[in-house]
Amino acid sequence: MIHQRKMITINEELCNGCGQCVPACAEGALAIVDGKAKLVKEIYCDGLGACLGDCPTGALKVEVREAADFDPEAVAEHLRAQGREIPDHMPDPMSLRLASAAPKAGGCPGSALQTLTPCGRANVPSAQSAGSALSHWPVQLRLVPPNAPFLKNADLLLTADCVPVAMPSYHGEFVPGRVVLMGCPKFDNQMEYVDKLTGIIAENDLNSITVMEMEVPCCSSMSAILGEAVRRAGKSVPTRRVIVRRSGEVLETVALHFD
Repeated sequence: MIHQRKMITINEELCNGCGQCVPACAEGALAIVDGKAKLVKEIYCDGLGACLGDCPTGALKVEVREAADFDPEAVAEHLRAQGREIPDHMPDPMSLRLASAAPKAGGCPGSALQTLTPCGRANVPSAQSAGSALSHWPVQLRLVPPNAPFLKNADLLLTADCVPVAMPSYHGEFVPGRVVLMGCPKFDNQMEYVDKLTGIIAENDLNSITVMEMEVPCCSSMSAILGEAVRRAGKSVPTRRVIVRRSGEVLETVALHFD
């Protein structure tokens, strides 16, 4: 079926044929043909842009256009024909698979849900002052179930892992009053993130979402992941995107609207 969805596009003028994007695409949607990167088939591309950060020239980007549906079964067959490993999580993009509502038995004790008291934050007015503003645990997106009590009516702060390391004012300026969920859109399973965020958005009346990313291209997938989850959940939540420089300053803050 053809419909509007996110797809990888390739600027051939910028592409130098280095091939770094090819192994970066777990679905095998890219190949080097006549010295340029090419999209093999639309049905192999999930549109999440995991390959963006591996392109040294910026020739790859994600755009919304008419395209055939992503086909996990065709991808699996394609990868088998190439002798490549099939990703553990190969979902049907039309299905709504909510993540488990409770942590699995026998899991790490450190993943147990906890409510925390922020460290001295009420008496520390400066955004640069020491002290944690974290109000809950865990913070890793993969470990937080959609029914976690601290998600109800929350202001969600979806953060790429590198942001707090680069940004000294993260705890003082962004964390207070928000529920932090963190992950790496480059190295973690993006479709697992889509599923988890879909469940969180569907099950909770979130007040707002702030998604924080680094200025590097591979971080931009976090917004794409969130956008797909919002569309699947069928809920409109006020959302803004904050892009952070490597040096720690805010590069850009924009409102996001997911159609």
